Amino acid sequence: MSAHVHGKRVVITGGARGIGQATAEALVAAGARVAIGDIDNELVQDTASRIGARFGTTVLGLPLDVTDRGSFDEFLSLAHMEFGGLDVLVNNAGIMPTGAFLDETDTVTDRQIDVNVRGVVLGSKLAAARFTEQGHGHIVNLGSVVGVEGAPGLAVYSATKHAVIGLGSVLRQELAGSNIVVSTIAPGFVRTELIAGMKPNALIEKLAMVGPEEVATAIVQVVAARRPGLKYVPRTAGWILGALGLIPEAARHRISAAFGLQSLALNTDETARAAYRQRTEAPAPAPTRPVDADTPRDATGSAR
Repeated sequence: MSAHVHGKRVVITGGARGIGQATAEALVAAGARVAIGDIDNELVQDTASRIGARFGTTVLGLPLDVTDRGSFDEFLSLAHMEFGGLDVLVNNAGIMPTGAFLDETDTVTDRQIDVNVRGVVLGSKLAAARFTEQGHGHIVNLGSVVGVEGAPGLAVYSATKHAVIGLGSVLRQELAGSNIVVSTIAPGFVRTELIAGMKPNALIEKLAMVGPEEVATAIVQVVAARRPGLKYVPRTAGWILGALGLIPEAARHRISAAFGLQSLALNTDETARAAYRQRTEAPAPAPTRPVDADTPRDATGSAR
């Protein structure tokens, strides 16, 4: 597998922590050249430096606001200049607020739509333009199982991930003639700060919980195989959703309730979740851009 990844030039959004960091580590281990971007400029440079030191290479860590076209375009341009081109974009950046729909503020709703939908659309558009010009490329977008079968307490998040899955399905068809592969990864609940304060039962733990390393492995696999389409992590989640899709909606909801999914995102430990809420739910400040935008900087010296 690593032979098909070696030398690929990959950019990852939301790369400072969580799934983005794990994906960067897995791709670097497989021989890819990697740039990570994040709204947290200090952390993304630190993460890039640590990954580079671990594997004896240079990982580029750059500021990135995925909701801002100029910031995203500069991120891609700096990585392109450093690597002499780009082969893969991993649209990983995303946030997952939890709680009752009627309690969610418009600010939090707007932030989810901006990061989870606008950021993915913008990145896909900018990367696809570059990939079309060069005649090849690969876009990997991060969806979610709740983008297929939503869960109470995650109404807007489920809607944003439904949008990402729909976007990927269309772009897979529309961009195929330009030799651009479009893949969508749909993880279950990932053991990162994303699920802080949630209390999954044993059944959910077994069937729907995954580590960021498992998601990263799936991303490496689709990049290596240039595999388009939707991929569930874990695969059992795909089998379950496939089976549920054959039965009426009301019955699906009863099964979800029996599994404990209907209370998972509604009954959270808010003390445990406070730090994640503070980091992700407020309007994000603009990231600090490199002093000299014409000179890419290595990482010496919002992620899931």
